[in-house]
Amino acid sequence: MQRLHPALRENVRILGELLGEVIKADLGDAMLQRIEEIRATAKQARKSGDASGFIHLLKSLPDADLLPVTRAFNQFLNLANIAEQYHDVVHRRRDEGDEYIRMLSQLIPRLQDAGDDVLARLRQTHIELVLTAHPTEVTRRTLIQKYDQVLGTLEQLDSHPYAAEKNRLLAGLKVLVGEVWFTDEIRSSKPTPEDEARWGFAVIESSLWEAMPAFYRELDELLLNKCGTRMPLDISPIRFCSWMGGDRDGNPNVTSHITRRVLLMARWMAADLYIRDLSALISELSMWRCNDLLRAVSGDVREPYRFLLHNLRERMKDTREWAEACLQDQVTHKTPLKDIQLLIEPLKLCYDSLVESGMQLVANGRLLDTLRRAQCFGLTLSQLDIRQESARHAQVFSELTRYLEEGDYAKWSEAEKQAFLLRELQNKRPLLPPDWQPSAETQEVLDTCKVVAAETQNAISAYVISMAGQASDVLAVALLLKMCGRKQPLPIAPLFETLDDLTRAPAVLNNLLEIPWYQQYCAGRQMVMIGYSDSAKDAGQMAAAWAQYNAQEALMAAARAHNTQLVLFHGRGGTVGRGGGPAHVAILSQPPGTVANCIRVTEQGEMIRFKFGNPDVAIRSLQMYLAAVMEASALPAPQPKPEWRALMDEMAAAAVQAYRAVIRETPEFVPYFRAVTPEQELGKLALGSRPAKRKADGGVESLRAIPWIFAWTQIRLMLPAWLGGDSALADMIARGKLNELQNMRENWLFFGTFSDMLEMVLSKTDMAIAEYYEATLAPQHKQLGSELRLRLQNAIHTVNQLKNQQNLLDDNPLFRESMAVRNPYTDPLHYLQAELIKRTRQQNDVCPELEQALKVTMAGIAAGMRNTG
Repeated sequence: MQRLHPALRENVRILGELLGEVIKADLGDAMLQRIEEIRATAKQARKSGDASGFIHLLKSLPDADLLPVTRAFNQFLNLANIAEQYHDVVHRRRDEGDEYIRMLSQLIPRLQDAGDDVLARLRQTHIELVLTAHPTEVTRRTLIQKYDQVLGTLEQLDSHPYAAEKNRLLAGLKVLVGEVWFTDEIRSSKPTPEDEARWGFAVIESSLWEAMPAFYRELDELLLNKCGTRMPLDISPIRFCSWMGGDRDGNPNVTSHITRRVLLMARWMAADLYIRDLSALISELSMWRCNDLLRAVSGDVREPYRFLLHNLRERMKDTREWAEACLQDQVTHKTPLKDIQLLIEPLKLCYDSLVESGMQLVANGRLLDTLRRAQCFGLTLSQLDIRQESARHAQVFSELTRYLEEGDYAKWSEAEKQAFLLRELQNKRPLLPPDWQPSAETQEVLDTCKVVAAETQNAISAYVISMAGQASDVLAVALLLKMCGRKQPLPIAPLFETLDDLTRAPAVLNNLLEIPWYQQYCAGRQMVMIGYSDSAKDAGQMAAAWAQYNAQEALMAAARAHNTQLVLFHGRGGTVGRGGGPAHVAILSQPPGTVANCIRVTEQGEMIRFKFGNPDVAIRSLQMYLAAVMEASALPAPQPKPEWRALMDEMAAAAVQAYRAVIRETPEFVPYFRAVTPEQELGKLALGSRPAKRKADGGVESLRAIPWIFAWTQIRLMLPAWLGGDSALADMIARGKLNELQNMRENWLFFGTFSDMLEMVLSKTDMAIAEYYEATLAPQHKQLGSELRLRLQNAIHTVNQLKNQQNLLDDNPLFRESMAVRNPYTDPLHYLQAELIKRTRQQNDVCPELEQALKVTMAGIAAGMRNTG
């Protein structure tokens, strides 16, 4: 069997030994030996298949030992993740070269051979990565910063320092591991929306601010070598947006006041970063030689570059002071910079002057990096999306029409709603009565729209409507923005989430684009968001994936029929059950022709850290996105065969029926879910600012997709990712369709990717662990649990049949061994978690140490699985 790379094993060993030394110094040798005994026993239990002795050992632990034991295994898993991340990106990039740069290097000649203008294609490419505050990041920001320092030290150790230097680095690494151990890994309170926004800005400051220009430098060199030209200064194919402080769907903590403050915080942070860049440039650009244009602007000064940049820095300082004063609700006379061109033009003037004066080497240094940053990050670092549920907008007009004695908007037909909205959109008189006193909820919607209206054009990127179902939902937002003073059109994106929504989405878009007023408003460009999480929770992964595929094709056809460019916004999560998986193959497996140079994708929770938390990691992720989008746009895969579509239609219909038969129609299922998983306990983790449920008194149907996935991941049943699809595939094989399914898997990237992701998630399941949770927490539901575990066993057999293999991951032994290395550390956390849940549910007055230990098990299992929800 292929083994983990020796360098990776060595780093895991070093970090594990250092953690052991720290634990020994803190808790004594006896505790360290106890932890080591548990690890060795867990490993032996895996090998023998008999966990009885291991479970007996865990049950014999006194309460006082539970917290240190769970903390030890949790921190080992986090440190192992750092070692693996370092090896996957930094070590391999240095020793083997970057796979995605190679992909881009190989892609460019293919584009040229196909008659494609690579530079024109690059100009047309618009990739927006939307950072969201979805509560899937278990790890505290304080610890994330320390983990980043650990990764940096591993890189220094890998550069083969002298013996004395190596000892110094190891001593420093031990201090860092000690800092990690002595830091509480669980948040004591939920982060506020402002905390979440600060975390997003910190990712940009500590990683992306460096990564973006470095990424463009590599791309620049590649274009020069392959095409004989450099990347233009006035483009940035990749930009960042954010939901942090803008996503108020089901989150009452995100108010208009919060949104305004987050926008100001973004302006302050951006100004501060540019001030740092400008200060460095002022120090470096001491040259006197310049072109006539710069001389005309700067006058007869000795150092024209410094003169111009000094003035620019003062304007940035004014912007920072203005933002700070506004955040403190103070009056200020400072005038902020509101147009990014006022930053770019002076920088470009300096750049052109240096090039024309024979100093191209200097021009292409730090100055070029700052220009690239300005094109990418603008004056707000990331543009903010606003998201709100359609019912909240309808409520505004229901209250308003009743006040105006025009009827009740909520009771009108779709045609009546559209007629009213279009009439008011084209009416020049104000619609809001000055003496109207709406409800607090309605006032909050109006106040949010006023914040949007008051912002500069490029501060807000889009308004996303959750639970959109009709064209009137989009028109309602357009009218709200008009009522509140927004002058320029703003992209309005309906979000289609459930299976029914996805099915109806093309008709809704067609209806919307048939409206002449709206055609003029959207100016030939329409954004539509596809919801992966809720559709999978509603219908199961297989049916949801096929519905998303069909919806995208039909939406694209509807847009083209109206000469409108469609931008598809993919609301993907980190897990397979929420549309997650490797982004490169996910993009290439989209329906042919639907990427079309433009794509928008959410990056959520812990995936932000995994993809962008370190500059080297971020560069690799950016390369991956660009390579995938350019290839999917210029060289799309062939259309699937009609007979493949017919099979998918059949399987999806069978899958959704089988999924809902369990989730909706089995009376015992909800009690089983609530008893056997830590769903009730997840709220204690303080993951994010928003509630776990859309409605506080709602049942499983109102549970958000993240805690739904999180709960099943914790017990290793992973039910949402395979239920429904298991029986649909098995039935097709039983009908003699195995060869056809294997042909689909080999020759249709969509189905191949689906089956690979299904295999990956099945490889993370563990029937013995799931059975232990059931025996400990829900023995009364033994029959249902047995049925589900039998289905899981059959699902694994079906995937092995489909891939013509004996065991899962036969073609990916490294991933399989990576999970095997983690098992001796995750297994104790699983068994201890089940016992801790049992104890805390039975006790009225729960011991704080036990509750803390339970939280640590959740965080540790999430680290071991490399994702949460």
